[in-house]
Amino acid sequence: MRFSRMLIPTTKETPNDAVLASHKLLLRAGFIQFVGGAGLYNFLPLGKITLDKVRAVVKEELDKAGCNEVHLPIVTPLSLWEETGRADKFGKELLRFKDRHENSFTLSPTNEEAMVNLVRQTVKSYKQLPLNVYQINWKFRDEVRPRFGLMRGREFLMKDAYSFHATTEDMQREFDLMEQTYKKIFTRLGLEFKVVEADSGAIGGAGSKEFMILADSGEDTIMVCDACDFGANVEVIAEDETNCPKCGGNLSQTKGIEAGHIFQLGTTYSEPMKAEFLNENQKLEPFVMGTYGIGVSRLLAGIIEQNHDDKGCVWTKASAPYNVDIIVAKAKNEEQMEVAEKLYSELQAKGVDVLLDDRADKKTGFGVKMKDFELIGMNYAVVIGNDISEGKVELITRKDLSKESVALENIVDVLIEKLR
Repeated sequence: MRFSRMLIPTTKETPNDAVLASHKLLLRAGFIQFVGGAGLYNFLPLGKITLDKVRAVVKEELDKAGCNEVHLPIVTPLSLWEETGRADKFGKELLRFKDRHENSFTLSPTNEEAMVNLVRQTVKSYKQLPLNVYQINWKFRDEVRPRFGLMRGREFLMKDAYSFHATTEDMQREFDLMEQTYKKIFTRLGLEFKVVEADSGAIGGAGSKEFMILADSGEDTIMVCDACDFGANVEVIAEDETNCPKCGGNLSQTKGIEAGHIFQLGTTYSEPMKAEFLNENQKLEPFVMGTYGIGVSRLLAGIIEQNHDDKGCVWTKASAPYNVDIIVAKAKNEEQMEVAEKLYSELQAKGVDVLLDDRADKKTGFGVKMKDFELIGMNYAVVIGNDISEGKVELITRKDLSKESVALENIVDVLIEKLR
């Protein structure tokens, strides 16, 4: 894509209400735009591209694990929530309304009831089990205090999956598979994270684990062991505990951002909703369930909380809106533009996500282009400047802003190797 054709409203000003780095930078770099209602944001082109990239990683790993993607309406009949009693339990976070026929509905904050309703209409026998069904869809929670940008908005993109089983043992097998699948997702996205024991909260069930992005700005306090992989939210372990319950090692506190949560539900939803199947003996039993969520839009904020500096965003390779930014130092210089256009075409042909900064107006000089590269946070910049007369370009790595001179004839191969 060409910068001159894109809507990228970068700005120097930091919004007054922005506290977290991710909130400040995603607004300043033109990824999101405040709508006007608390906790509501437009995703501008860069934000939508990045959101789609993160979504694709989540989908690819779930599909590999044998999950089935569906799409449910964001509007859910309130009667489904009344079947489980959660209509009262969720309280005012559940935004309710009536249609013209006075039927009651809610904007879904999560979809346990709706997915159980889907499966109870279609799965009748143990021979159709196990089954894992998921969607990546928008949710709405009428938060009391929406804050921190995408970290705690009212509308958010969520991946919610639900598995259905004939036995508790098989549900636990799927629970373990989803834990491993989540680890692959978070690793591919370049995140430093910790899996911790957690409280099941309003979702319910017998056991759950959270996937915490490690960041000083995190709202959750977690206890981690220095000798093994144990971790727990302080909600499920005493805050003054010093010894690891798993290995006896030393426990210490750190901060985390909850970005994923998996639950062993058992029959918490299937029993009250009478979601049943015929077992091997032709007797009706309630489905044994697990549920697995990832805050997809929250992941964007989490990535930036871990990866930024005083100049702007530093996206990981899997999440960057563009991996390469070609900066033409003097866009009105025919030789520089010709070299840039050729490099742009070559990189596109190789499947590289590349942005050509071809802006040529008086207000957009080389300095502005560099500041935008640093603020937006693409992985690499290739500067096409005066040294092309010597057959060279400058390669800048965004992570540490290191610079190196590379022969023009080698730059494509160098970039391909760095992006592996």
